[in-house]
Amino acid sequence: MKAGVFDSGVGGLTVVKSLLASGIFEEIIYYGDTARVPYGIKDKNTIIRYSLEALEFFKNFDIDIMITACNSVSAYAIKELQQSAPFPVTGVINPGVLALKNKIKDKDSSILILGTNATIKSGKYERVLKSHGFTNINSITPSLFVPIVEEGLFCGEVLDTTIKHYFKNTPTPDAIILGCTHFPLIGKPIQDYFHTSTMIHSGDAVVEYLIKEYNLSKKYSDTAITFFASENPDGLKKVAKNWLDLS
Repeated sequence: MKAGVFDSGVGGLTVVKSLLASGIFEEIIYYGDTARVPYGIKDKNTIIRYSLEALEFFKNFDIDIMITACNSVSAYAIKELQQSAPFPVTGVINPGVLALKNKIKDKDSSILILGTNATIKSGKYERVLKSHGFTNINSITPSLFVPIVEEGLFCGEVLDTTIKHYFKNTPTPDAIILGCTHFPLIGKPIQDYFHTSTMIHSGDAVVEYLIKEYNLSKKYSDTAITFFASENPDGLKKVAKNWLDLS
């Protein structure tokens, strides 16, 4: 079983980390469109076009499923990808909401969605959450988080100041959806700021969803992985080595 994982940059590595830990795939092909990151500030048609170009890349490999780790792609282009792909395509939004539903039973709980401008503007998370009965929903677009993560600043003064800037007037929610795959890379500082909030991580949510929807199970103890990037592949591989603990 071989998976292709697509993201606008390094953020999708947070999904890859969960996939590696799950052992459900024999091989993973990762493609980061680092030349055009971030997607979250781009319009719908551009996101769809970039996503379909990534699909053409993955058609060069014999993959069994494509995982769009980018929330902005999942918000705007998942339908087009599914219609054009010769293999199943899954995003991260529905898995994230289902993971929250499994952890948060009180439908009156306060839910904070953190996402890019494109993801939040799409309203996709809100619509899916409301379809499951959740109504106490707040959304924030911490736009500086993506470039901070792409710079490899996973902790320190710059990040701490930025977190305080975005969250200073935000009451502690019952749950936080990290609605951008870059954000788990700074998940600990966000958790340290809010302390008691339940964090919903796209990677873990995707694994839970794949196991259920495709009847997958842990079969592989050593998943092979290959990295590709549209620009600066060495930079992507450096982040991957640190985040995934690769030798």
